[in-house]
Amino acid sequence: MSEPERRKKRAPWGLIALVLLTGLACVRHGSGEFAVGPPQPASAVAPDSPGGISPGYTGPDALPYSAAVRVGIPSLHVDAPVIPVAVDTSGWVDAPPPDNPDLAGWFTGSPTPGEKGTSVIVGHVDNSQGPAVFYGLGTLKKGDRVEVRRVDGKTAVFDVYGVEVFSKANFPGDRVYGSKGIPELRVITCGGAFSEENGYAGNVVVFARLAAVR
Repeated sequence: MSEPERRKKRAPWGLIALVLLTGLACVRHGSGEFAVGPPQPASAVAPDSPGGISPGYTGPDALPYSAAVRVGIPSLHVDAPVIPVAVDTSGWVDAPPPDNPDLAGWFTGSPTPGEKGTSVIVGHVDNSQGPAVFYGLGTLKKGDRVEVRRVDGKTAVFDVYGVEVFSKANFPGDRVYGSKGIPELRVITCGGAFSEENGYAGNVVVFARLAAVR
């Protein structure tokens, strides 16, 4: 199927967001056994303006549709392939296969990275063998960059403007997924407390907006 055909078949993002208000179970397979667990974001990196666009936004124009193929986070030395992921049978965003810790997933119900709206990339924090692709996500700081290479050869470069951890039981889906009217990105993994019965209790969410196109 061609990219234009895939785009036509996507469910409207507003409808998808409604089913995701309870959050993302993006890593149900983590062990929670490594050292003291993944690092969690500090309160100092909470978004400055969670309800809307920061005043004076002057970022690039939105890009056309083109699927993500690779994600890089230079400050974490992350350079990982991206595969498409959808919604699982329970209505949660699915994650890449847990036996491959180096994969990330672009949620196909969201805009592609660089399009107008909020694109979503997910990945494991760990698996039964050890830390995975987004283990260090909670250490990101404002101003760090996330780079997403697309099928069309362009790289959408996003500036991080906040990192928070949310309880899955009270996940603010509208705040996390809602469109700010500009190209934005959320990078999500699991975090918070871990139990053998329920896995991780929360999600680490990186808030970023388009800053450049290469």
